[in-house]
Amino acid sequence: MLTFEEFEQWCSQLKLTQNTRSLIAQIRLSPPSRRVQGNYGNVCGNYCSQKMGHTIQFESHRGELAHIIDKLEHNRQVLEYYDQPPPIELNYISKSNRQVRTSHTPDFFVIEVNWVGWEEFKPISELIKKAQQQPNRYVQNEAGNWLCPPGEEYAQKYGLNYRLRTDIEQNVIRLRNYQWLEPYFQDEELEKKSE
Repeated sequence: MLTFEEFEQWCSQLKLTQNTRSLIAQIRLSPPSRRVQGNYGNVCGNYCSQKMGHTIQFESHRGELAHIIDKLEHNRQVLEYYDQPPPIELNYISKSNRQVRTSHTPDFFVIEVNWVGWEEFKPISELIKKAQQQPNRYVQNEAGNWLCPPGEEYAQKYGLNYRLRTDIEQNVIRLRNYQWLEPYFQDEELEKKSE
């Protein structure tokens, strides 16, 4: 995790406003805003993060846990990540042409070397269904990437980002390798801390 001085230097490097710095600092100090809930067909739990120095919640063993291991924990561009950050407000037009204002708790708030913002993980099968029910909340662009325009709109108020992540981004072989090599990575981290 970043020290106070490293965080301030990182904020300056990205030219973040004081308002945005305060928001990120609040997220960094806040505990998860809610406990994850298991539903039929998914296994929730906690992942012991070496990078963060505490456990990170996940709502899906095959989805969010795989995302944590593959895209967050072992990604050198990711400096910090926080599960269940404070809720944000989404505004969009419903399928029946009504204004919708809803509170939304993204899965993660991620701080990378050159990127910062909220991340929501959805299995592609669930995302396709949700896009049919809420076509202005979940959108697939011409390149095949999934977007959440109201999430992006909220994030842009602070000069931040919002992205949808799906299970089709996961590299099964790399994920399996990370799981097998996890003890090695933990030993490597311990060596760095003892130097």
